[in-house]
Amino acid sequence: MERPAGPPVHAAQHTGARIVAKFVLNYHGGKLAETPEEQAKSMGEWVAWFTQLGSAVVDQGDAVGATKTVSANGVSDGGTNRSTGYSIIQVDSIDQAIKASQMCPVLATGGSVEIGQLLEIM
Repeated sequence: MERPAGPPVHAAQHTGARIVAKFVLNYHGGKLAETPEEQAKSMGEWVAWFTQLGSAVVDQGDAVGATKTVSANGVSDGGTNRSTGYSIIQVDSIDQAIKASQMCPVLATGGSVEIGQLLEIM
């Protein structure tokens, strides 16, 4: 993958008096809505959450389907805590990413959110 020309982009950028960083929100578990009505309600909850996050949302992401785990020992069917989706947000700190994640709709269906700061090093 080739990066566009221009100055390098760093994981944390100074914006005035604050530092802004990108974080990946990796969703694990949760329950998929089964009926069309439940699906519409669930989608509405996700849209409302993304709307609440506003300009912090860099990439709404998507759901993750089948997974495989690749290691030096070979390939296996996913891990024990499979990713079920992701989003990317840009906020001032990991504490703000935590606060945003605490409102994530996946939590209401038994899922969890793993937060990681993106480090653009290449």
